[in-house]
Amino acid sequence: MKIIRRGKINLNKILNLLGLAKKARKLVLGTDTSVAMLKSNKLTLLVIATDASDSTYDKLEKKAYFYQVPVMYKFTTEELSNALGVNQVKVIGITDAGFASAILKEVERGDF
Repeated sequence: MKIIRRGKINLNKILNLLGLAKKARKLVLGTDTSVAMLKSNKLTLLVIATDASDSTYDKLEKKAYFYQVPVMYKFTTEELSNALGVNQVKVIGITDAGFASAILKEVERGDF
């Protein structure tokens, strides 16, 4: 399982990919929904806001590790909320392998 916290990555491209995933209905929002999707093996990437609570981190990180889903900690609640046009987004679960792969490729590329 990868845990992505820092590094040079193209933030705007990743935020745009998250917006596209939302339009395509290939993501879920919120801690409880993400936990349920993790348990049913339907998540391919988990994005947690850097300013989420410690209990949120602990709960999701343990589940993601168990189900071998990569976790990304790079964006604030405000950045995630603006990218998706939703208020107070702290947890995003990506359900599509293509979107997850594209986001992880941008992280690995680090071209900004």
